Amino acid sequence: MKPNIRRALKAGEKIRVLVVDDSVVMRRLVSLALAQDAAIDVVGVASNGVVALQRIPLLNPDVITLDVEMPEMDGLEMLGCIRQRYPHLRVIMCSTLTERGAAITLDALRLGADDYLTKTSNGGALDRSLDTLREQLLPRIKQFFVTSQAAREVPLRALWSPTPDLGRRPAVVAIGVSTGGPAALAEVLPALPAEFPVPILVVQHMPPLFTRFLAERLNAICQLHVTEAANSEAVEPGKILIAPGDFHMKVRGSSPDAVRIELDQTAPQNSCRPAVDALLTSLADVYCGSAVLAVILTGMGQDGLRGAKILKSQGGSVLAQDEATSVVWGMPGSIVREGLANRVLPLAQIAPELVRMADRRKGQPC
Repeated sequence: MKPNIRRALKAGEKIRVLVVDDSVVMRRLVSLALAQDAAIDVVGVASNGVVALQRIPLLNPDVITLDVEMPEMDGLEMLGCIRQRYPHLRVIMCSTLTERGAAITLDALRLGADDYLTKTSNGGALDRSLDTLREQLLPRIKQFFVTSQAAREVPLRALWSPTPDLGRRPAVVAIGVSTGGPAALAEVLPALPAEFPVPILVVQHMPPLFTRFLAERLNAICQLHVTEAANSEAVEPGKILIAPGDFHMKVRGSSPDAVRIELDQTAPQNSCRPAVDALLTSLADVYCGSAVLAVILTGMGQDGLRGAKILKSQGGSVLAQDEATSVVWGMPGSIVREGLANRVLPLAQIAPELVRMADRRKGQPC
C-alpha cells in the first residue's frame, strides 16, 4: 500500500480530473456532474487507455476516473502503466455492479487503484443520474486533497496520547475499514495464525457481490477461515466474518458464549450499509464492553466513531491505523481526534498487536 499523501491545494486551485470511459454517455455524465462543483476542473476526456496515456502529460491531471472495460487498452492494463509512470496520480475505477465488474475491481485495488465507483442505472432520468454521480464521486475525489489552510493546522496525530488497553484477552475483534480496505485487509488478516483464539468480524464498505468476492480472495490467502457472514451464523474462534454488501452486520445473544450474526437492512448509518457503527453498538449491547477490541483502518468519513465512543465508555479498547500508511485517514483520524485510540499503529504492526493482545489469559465474563 502506498503511503497516504493528501496534496494541499493552493488558494483558488482546482482538482484536475481526466475522465476515461469508452461510453460517450458515461463520459458526458461524469463530466457534467463534476463540472458543477467549483473545486473541480474536468481537464479532458478519453475513450480508452491508449488515448488517455497520451493525454496525461499534456493535461497533467490530479485524478483519473477510469472505466474497467474498454477497447484497445482496458482499465487494468492502463492502471499498470499509470502506476509505473505516474505513481502519485490518483485513480478511481468505475465498474458495473456485476460479478465480472466486482472481480476486476478487486484486481484493480490490488494493483494500486485508490478507490472505486459502481455504475448505477437511474432509468434514464438525467437529473437523478447526475445527482447520484455527484453524491458518490465527489467525496471520493476530494478525499485525497486538503485546503492550504487545513494543511497548516496541527496534525491530528499530535493530539493523540495512548490510553490503557485491555488487561485480558478480548472476546471478539471488530474491524472497520473503507477506502483502501481490500489491500489493508490483505496485509493484516493473512498475518494472523491459524490458532488465533478470538473471532473476527469485519465491516468493509462495499456493495453486494464485491463483499463475497473479497471474502473468497482473503480466504485463499489466510490461515483462518474467511467468509461472507450469514444470518444466524455462530460467532466463534477460527472465523473471520465479513458483512455482506447492503446489510448491516450486528450480533445477538443471551451471553457472550452464545453469540450469532444478525443481518438487517435498516436505514444506512453514516450513509453506509453495512456500517461500522451498527456492528460496534451491537457488540456493546451483547458483550461486556471491556471484552471488545475495535480496529479502525483506512477509510473516508467517520463511520465507527459513535460505536467506538460507546465501547470506550464501557472499558473496551480501540486500535487506529496511522496516517502515513492509510490511503485516507478519515475513519482512523476521527478516532484519534477524539482521544479514543489505545494505540495508533502503522498497518504492518496491526496484526502483531492483535496477536499480542489475544495471547493473554482469558478474562471472566461480566
